[in-house]
Amino acid sequence: MEGVDPAVPPSGTGCAECDAATPQGWWFHLRRCAQCGHVGCCDSSPGQHASAHAASSGHRLVRSFEPGEEWFWDYAEEVMYERGPDLAPPVHHPLTQSAPGPADRLPLDWAQKLHQ
Repeated sequence: MEGVDPAVPPSGTGCAECDAATPQGWWFHLRRCAQCGHVGCCDSSPGQHASAHAASSGHRLVRSFEPGEEWFWDYAEEVMYERGPDLAPPVHHPLTQSAPGPADRLPLDWAQKLHQ
């Protein structure tokens, strides 16, 4: 697949922008850039950082960073691929990390704050 670098590891275990924010943010699900490894939050999350990264960097492909999910999404073509190339580990966030999460950052009304 063009736009995929299978050797690049993920940038971390959570959304890079949510983790760097003050106060720190939270996410619904995570996406990993298949080109540079940037981990961002999904479009249902308040920050929508994965799609913002795709728009600003031109990196069009992400892979789910959720356990048990191997699908890729192409932002440019708006197409989902059930599988793609194997990426450098880890291929998902830690199993001990909640989704949505991180649990200690979730507001009580988190479900009402999701984007549809």
